[in-house]
Amino acid sequence: MKQIDLLLAEKLLRISAIKLQPTLPFVWASGWNSPIYTDNRRTLSYPDVRNFIKVQLSRIIMENFGDAEVVAGVATGAIAQGALVADTLNLPFVYVRSTPKDHGLENLIEGNIKPGQKVVIVEDLVSTGKSSLKAAQAVKDAGGEVVGMVAIFTYEFPVATQAFEDAGVKLLTISNYTAMIQAAVETNYIKESDIETLHQWREDPEHWVPAGMTID
Repeated sequence: MKQIDLLLAEKLLRISAIKLQPTLPFVWASGWNSPIYTDNRRTLSYPDVRNFIKVQLSRIIMENFGDAEVVAGVATGAIAQGALVADTLNLPFVYVRSTPKDHGLENLIEGNIKPGQKVVIVEDLVSTGKSSLKAAQAVKDAGGEVVGMVAIFTYEFPVATQAFEDAGVKLLTISNYTAMIQAAVETNYIKESDIETLHQWREDPEHWVPAGMTID
């Protein structure tokens, strides 16, 4: 039986939630060149993939964070999946904004967290970890106890691994960059000659430039 991380990677590639272009990179909002673009919101349009993710996130939480009392989704990408997971586990749901609402009560967290409640955070994608850990801090500031974070996919950047370790937040994901490369090769999405390029990008994404490309 195929590993779950490989199964999900294949599904994400099949529905173009993950797109790979090792020789014609995307440009992220940060200005980084990237051979990969991920949009896990697309999974919501495919019931089989959506349900697979919901079940696997719920399983990870039950097996590792069974004492969680609240599920928190990170806006905007993880709001829908977080709500689905909370419904599956019959737990209260809140979501964390990237910035406070600019009117009304100016909430950063929508929903109710009681002081001392144990909270598990749901993310759709972990890159550098900055936005994910910002959400974790918002939960702590609201009085919640962050028991851990689960995510659909991680790029496995070394800087993110270190950031989560420094913050004392345990991160568990369904799939990851390593599994995605393996799935992409096995399904002939990429050539084996692309593998080294993809590994080089992950080690230093901020400064990565594909072969043959120059930057002014």
